[in-house]
Amino acid sequence: MIEGAPPSLLDAIRRERLDTVEGAFAFVGGSDLDKPGLGHRRRTRVELADGEGGVHLLYLKRYAREPIAAALRRWWRHGRRRSAARTEFDNIRAARAVGVATMEAVACGEEPCPIGAKRSYLLVTAVPGEAMERCFEAFVEAHPADGQVEAVTRQLARLVRTLHDSGHVHRDLYCSHVFLAESDGRVRLYLIDLARMFAPRLRRFRWFVKDLAQLKYSMPASWMKQHWPAFLSEYLVGVGPGGVRRFGRAIDRKVLRMRRRADRKRRGSGGSQPA
Repeated sequence: MIEGAPPSLLDAIRRERLDTVEGAFAFVGGSDLDKPGLGHRRRTRVELADGEGGVHLLYLKRYAREPIAAALRRWWRHGRRRSAARTEFDNIRAARAVGVATMEAVACGEEPCPIGAKRSYLLVTAVPGEAMERCFEAFVEAHPADGQVEAVTRQLARLVRTLHDSGHVHRDLYCSHVFLAESDGRVRLYLIDLARMFAPRLRRFRWFVKDLAQLKYSMPASWMKQHWPAFLSEYLVGVGPGGVRRFGRAIDRKVLRMRRRADRKRRGSGGSQPA
């Protein structure tokens, strides 16, 4: 399945055989992106040259056959049998449909089997900019009084609110998955990594709080101290003071649990001792 690709990119995808599951898994170009916990997944940064002199930066996600338990969990969450790649493909389309700025899914394929899929793959475009995890602290320091940080704060709140208003949650809403792009004095934010996104049918408040706690936990302290209240007010626009306090307390409790869990992991891994 190929969707939304211009003809020049479509030709390049077909030339590299990235329009089929067999071709995607046989592809040996690009640069693999490794990180802990990928398991049966493989991520590859790919640059495709088209016939018009252009170069397209894409990301190829390949999923080997996954454990049955993982396929069943996804089936339960989404209400139908889909491969991991097809799930993210549909998530990207759903996010874009409600106005969330994100990547574009241009190709997807899966080998069917009774539970989920034997193998599946997804090809997506890159988003501009850099992860806020890497660049936002410097951005805050570079714009102490010109209103740029305040504008980004409002935009970030609207981005998350748009996703949540659609009934979806991200489930990995760390600042490493929000990209900040600056161009001609304007800033735009993009949300990436929608593999785990879903629309909870029960306990939505709990899921919204988890997303917001992940964001708060991961954002720079310099931004948190001054701008988190404004972020929460913009996210909860129209909600009364009691509702804002309820959200704030629930988020803080979750952040505290996350910090305690991280501390236990550091102690358990034998972290470095003071000299």
